[in-house]
Amino acid sequence: MNEKLHELLSRMSALEDELAIALHDQESRMFFKIRGKRIEFDSAVRQEHQRLKTGFFHWLTASRPQNLLTGPIIYAMIFPLALIDLSISCYQALCFPIYRIAKVRRADYIVLDRQYLDYLNRFEKFHCTYCAYAAGLIAYCTEIVARTEQYFCPIKHARKMLGNHARYAQFLDYGDALDYEARLEQFRLALAKKE
Repeated sequence: MNEKLHELLSRMSALEDELAIALHDQESRMFFKIRGKRIEFDSAVRQEHQRLKTGFFHWLTASRPQNLLTGPIIYAMIFPLALIDLSISCYQALCFPIYRIAKVRRADYIVLDRQYLDYLNRFEKFHCTYCAYAAGLIAYCTEIVARTEQYFCPIKHARKMLGNHARYAQFLDYGDALDYEARLEQFRLALAKKE
């Protein structure tokens, strides 16, 4: 990878870190604090959230009919999602120690905290929890697969690909065969470090 690309990637990484800090600072000003796994709002905010909560019958009548009709299809996806979760977790538990790849922490990707939002009714909280699980699971799977790809084949594609994982930018350029085996070993050694 040439020096210009390496410099741009380093600047992007620094900006992502800066953005994460700024977002955290903004969240701190939103009148909540994180205590362990629990999120606590100021009492005035909690009261306002309770006031804004939509009752079940209003929520049901305000829901779009297509949302209610497609609900069984959406929620039936829990079966393949749970199977993927079990499969990818077993794969990581069995194979990552053999490859000496640091394990992906599931809790870093699957975050279920929307149940603390008192302006959501029970059904909205359930929907939010389901979506958070599904989106978090896909992110968790993506990181496990990204580490696997880095271990076995850290080479970019010749064609542009949408939705690249965060590790992809550091991969070797397509067709760059110089010292491939040595550089592959460097990628593998980097995976052993805890992130």
